Order: sequence, then structure tokens, then C-alpha cells
Amino acid sequence: MKTADKLKLIKEVGEEIITEEDLIILLEEKNPPIAYDGFEPSGQIHIAQGLLRAININKLTSTGIKFKILVADYFAMLNNKLGGDLEKIKITGKYAIEVWKSCGMDVKNVEFIWASEFYEKNPDYWKTVMQLAMASTVTRVLRCSQIMGREEGDKSKASQIMYPLMQAADIIHLNADIAQLGLDQRKVNMLARDIFPKIGIKKPVAVHHHMLLGLQFNQSNLEGIDRKIAMKMSKSKPDTAIFMTDTESEVQRKFKKAHCVDIVIEDNPVLEYAKYIVFELMKELKVERPEQYGGNLTFKSYHELEVAFSSGKLKSIDLKTSVAAAINTLLEPTRKHFSKGIPKKLLEQVQSFEVTR
Repeated sequence: MKTADKLKLIKEVGEEIITEEDLIILLEEKNPPIAYDGFEPSGQIHIAQGLLRAININKLTSTGIKFKILVADYFAMLNNKLGGDLEKIKITGKYAIEVWKSCGMDVKNVEFIWASEFYEKNPDYWKTVMQLAMASTVTRVLRCSQIMGREEGDKSKASQIMYPLMQAADIIHLNADIAQLGLDQRKVNMLARDIFPKIGIKKPVAVHHHMLLGLQFNQSNLEGIDRKIAMKMSKSKPDTAIFMTDTESEVQRKFKKAHCVDIVIEDNPVLEYAKYIVFELMKELKVERPEQYGGNLTFKSYHELEVAFSSGKLKSIDLKTSVAAAINTLLEPTRKHFSKGIPKKLLEQVQSFEVTR
């Protein structure tokens, strides 16, 4: 594959690339480049962490990139997920891997690495964390609090200093050329690019993927990336997200309540599901409705769908119903995977953790 073709695919994943010039040089000089993302096991996997993550990783691996997912159990403990219980966190990590296997992720080109095991095998990791700490300031590191899902002003835990430094050290010790994380992790990638040269390490390329809007949200007065973060889906608010093992009726109920205003494209989560998930995995979207309301429609592309909706030809109720049906079709393999055996037991354990925490 030519560099230009690789770049085109990576740009489909990266809503922001820092920098495109660095990425082009990397693609031309290294084979294969290594990309990484870290994942905190903290509960059930929603569709952005499941199907959308698989779509993005599959695009990257199709260009020849080797992908590493850090199952960040230590980070989840630092962030007090599941009460900081490492055993529960590890069970949740195993469940997450089963989700990715079930939804079509190119796992043959993905390496899953457990943080707790990786750090034990790499004692120099902690030396790197200290070097990074010496090369930065407390104020600069605390600006990364957002990566833990916290506001910058919330400085109650010392873990908020350790967490960004450890995440930056991961890039080095995983030999990652590309930090491929969500836009909500941008600040730590910029920290890494700022301080790596101070300790003689090459800056990583940052490829930040799109974050799906929550199905329900409060309109934000923020702007740019901060606004997108504020309006993203959240597993702590279950009705804002579709989980990978939600039942058909749960998916229908959540879409029925979703924010979706007729003819309005901006901040429309139902259209986002269609654009970033449905049309990535399906050739068409079918809308079934009575003749008195215009009859059935079939859309072959997201552009066709957007034009129909913005013109009023397609109403929000029909958009919600059709996208919910498509999502249910795409979730069925994962539901079946978790209906028996070890996956079923893992799911039941994770669900019990959420109830008791």
C-alpha cells in the first residue's frame, strides 16, 4: 500500500493528527509502525469502546500498523475504578478482550498487554516515570487531570500526578510510534510530545479519534475539544450509551429517548451512530414506514441519509427506529458470544461489580 493510501485510512480514524508531517515520515521509514491505546477496565463496554474501537483499529492494521492495547489494570486501580479492587479490575479486563474478539476486531494484529504484568517485567519503566517527573512540573502534569475523567481543579489525589507520567512512560516502553487515543486523552499526548525531547526520546505521533456523542446530553457552552468531551457518552449515565450486550428492547428504548431534532444535523447523536458505525459496517440503511408517511427508503451512504434528514424528507422518529434496528443487527454476534460459557460468566461478574460498587 502506498503512503498516500495509508495516510487516507489513518485520517479516517484521526479527527486530529499531530503532526501529519511526522506521520508521513514514520510511514515511509518504519515497517511496521507500532500504535497503542490504553484501556481502563471499569465496567461494561459501550459501543464506542467496542464496535467503534474495532472499526478504527481494523483500519490502522490494514495499513500494516501493529497495534498494542494496554489493559491498564493499574491505572484503573489508581483511578479508584471498581473500588480499586485489582482482582475485579482484572476480571473486567478479560471481559473487555472477549468483547473485542466478538465484534470483529483484527486480533491477529493486536497484542493485548496487561499493565501490572508489563511493569514487573520492565523494571526500568519506573526509572522512566521518575525521569519524566523531573522533566515536568506539578502544574503541567495536573493539567492532564481530564484524562482520568476529572476536572483540572480537582487535585485531591496524588494519583493525578502519577497517572499522566505513567501513561507517558507507556508510550516509551511499549515502543509505540503512534499514540492512538481519543480526543479526551489529548493533553497527556501533548505532555509526552513536550517532555520526551528533554530526556532524549523521540516525540510520538498523536492520532486522536472521534468520540461519539451521548444519546442524551446537556448542551455545553464550552468550545472545541472541551465541548466534545463534555458531550460524549458516559457509562456512568447508562441511558447516554449503548452497551455491547444491551438487549434489543434496551437499544430501542435508548434510541427512542435520544436527542434528535428534525432537520438539525449538528449535535445529533443518532446521525453520529449512522455515520461512524452503521455505514462503516453495513452497505445500506433501510427505513421502513407506512405509505401514508412516504413509504420505505433505502440509503446507500451517510451523505444520502444526511441530505434526506436535513431536508425534512426523513423524520427523527423514523431515523431513530432505523438506526436502532441496524445497531441491533451489529450487536447480535456479541450478544451470542456472551450467552454461554466463560464469556457469559465474565459478563455476569462484571454486572455484579457494577451493582455492588
